[in-house]
Amino acid sequence: MNFQEILTPDGIVSLITLTFLEIVLGIDNIIFISIAANKLAKNEQAKARNIGLILAMSFRIVLLFGISYIIAMQEPFTYVNLGWLKAGISGQSLILFVGGLFLLYKATSEIHEKLEKHDPEDKPKPSASSKLNAVVIQIALINIVFSIDSILTAIGLTQVLSIMIAAVVISVLIMMGFSGPVGSFVNKHPSIQMLGMAFLIMIGFMLIAQAAHDANVSIFSSTVGEVPKGYLYFAIAFSLLVEVLNIKMRTKTVEA
Repeated sequence: MNFQEILTPDGIVSLITLTFLEIVLGIDNIIFISIAANKLAKNEQAKARNIGLILAMSFRIVLLFGISYIIAMQEPFTYVNLGWLKAGISGQSLILFVGGLFLLYKATSEIHEKLEKHDPEDKPKPSASSKLNAVVIQIALINIVFSIDSILTAIGLTQVLSIMIAAVVISVLIMMGFSGPVGSFVNKHPSIQMLGMAFLIMIGFMLIAQAAHDANVSIFSSTVGEVPKGYLYFAIAFSLLVEVLNIKMRTKTVEA
């Protein structure tokens, strides 16, 4: 691995571009980590967020060293042909599908808990360490899904391993710097928490649709198309902007 390749003009452009894309693709990861860490005590939330992002970086770097294996996961290992339903199931599509289901389950259960919050007195309280471990395990599981999507993007942009590793490390360090303010903002405003969980539902559906596209699913001769991620991130950014404006308007109304 030659890190001098980064210092070339093409290498610098690729590094900046890939770092930006890694940060954009990491937005959904930060949302999930912030919501998962919100269940912990305030003094444990920063620790959980940092562990989650370090796990994200570790998964990505490990997967980068197994690029050939990642590419092989795109090839179907079994086929389904029921006449009206056809699909070629690959490792990548299976992971995306399970990850999408996990996000749907996690987001809907969190929304239900927020809306129907009740905590029986006789219910045993989990210890702080067990809650932290549970949150870290959830973060680790979803990081596997997000890491594969991130690595496939990196492979499509450049084939230089050193550039991909540098972009992953830089993007995670930047996200670690912003995860604290993002987490505090999410915790401070319940409406943002609900919006974030709605984002997770949307991302879950996108992952399932992407899995169906990667598996070339055909239902009654109609194939599942690819969902452009740009639409997804624009919807997230626009919804977040509207909610921030609503928060400012409510704050001014209270002050008046």
